[in-house]
Amino acid sequence: MVYGQVRLRRGEDRGVNAGLCWIYDNQVAWVDEDCRNGGVADVTNAEGRFLGRGFFNGDSKIVVRLLSRAKIEVDAALIRGRIQAAWNRRQALGFENACRVVFGDADGLPGLTVDKFCDYLSFQIVCLGMAAFQDTIIESLAAIFHPKGICQRNDVAIREKEGLPLEAGCVYGALPARVQFLEHAAKMEADILHGQKTGHFLDQQENRGRIRPYCMGKTVLDLCCHTGGFSVHAALYGAAAVKSVDVSAEALEMLMDNARLNGVADRITTVQANVFDLVKAESDAGQTYGLVICDPPAFSKSRKTLDAAYRGYKELNLRCMKMVEPGGYLASFSCSQFMTAPLFLQMLREAAADAGRDAQILEALLQSRDHPATLSSETSSYLKGYILQIM
Repeated sequence: MVYGQVRLRRGEDRGVNAGLCWIYDNQVAWVDEDCRNGGVADVTNAEGRFLGRGFFNGDSKIVVRLLSRAKIEVDAALIRGRIQAAWNRRQALGFENACRVVFGDADGLPGLTVDKFCDYLSFQIVCLGMAAFQDTIIESLAAIFHPKGICQRNDVAIREKEGLPLEAGCVYGALPARVQFLEHAAKMEADILHGQKTGHFLDQQENRGRIRPYCMGKTVLDLCCHTGGFSVHAALYGAAAVKSVDVSAEALEMLMDNARLNGVADRITTVQANVFDLVKAESDAGQTYGLVICDPPAFSKSRKTLDAAYRGYKELNLRCMKMVEPGGYLASFSCSQFMTAPLFLQMLREAAADAGRDAQILEALLQSRDHPATLSSETSSYLKGYILQIM
């Protein structure tokens, strides 16, 4: 098969040689006539040396998403084999009931995400070249997992930048209004067709288990609680009372359903509010908790907004620290990829100083192991967090 050729500008091969998988439009010197959007192209340096092979899209800012640094055949067999290999790796790590099965570039499948919720699967494609293999992906998932249903969540705005339509729905079997799955000892339900992302934030799955030592007998404030992953676990781990705060009424309704499913509804109270307004009011009033969990959405989706995001994280965490009772705990997270771990830690140090509280680092946390980050890309470690003891 003849593949198109993409030649990089002089010096623009450094990132690829260091392990990065994306080729941006400003790195490209020229492309030949065999390059077609959604097809496969070979990338070379300025001298013509082969660097890798990947999906091409000349209309996207990401011109090539690398699949391999070798001259392999890109076909259905490759896609099927990599999905199977990704699942084998998750099983080897102990994942079974619910996890991220495929995490894009980390699994050699750029632009593809697959989540497993017990007997149901949800996938998302944000790459034009990968979209050409959608039928292969569905067939592979059906053959590997024998699920009761497969849902496509191809309804994110980034697809429009790739020239792809927005669509969501059941593409295999049937989907109930909510799917049920296990996370540690908690029974959870999620709406994988209409909920945020795929209905449940699996990247925090292992971190929810990490809060166990800090919950017994404590009053807990769970900020940006979504459908209750942290709240339900805190109650199951012995919290005396949990206040769960989110701006979404729908999320809070599902949270309480999850609480009832686990027999802990009597210890969880929901509050629909903007978390910034709530923490300001409660910290000013002197309200305290034994454990505060702060897991907000991404404040920065680009480097241009990082300064404003930094100020937002600092203000929120400053207020949280003021609300932790002496000797209590703060579990604070950021899922903004441009808020790197060193920058996040710097922010926490400044927040503690401004709050007038001494803090000790008990645990440094990352995204769950089914969301592997690559050493070559600092921003692939997008989720970071710390459990602090506030003195």
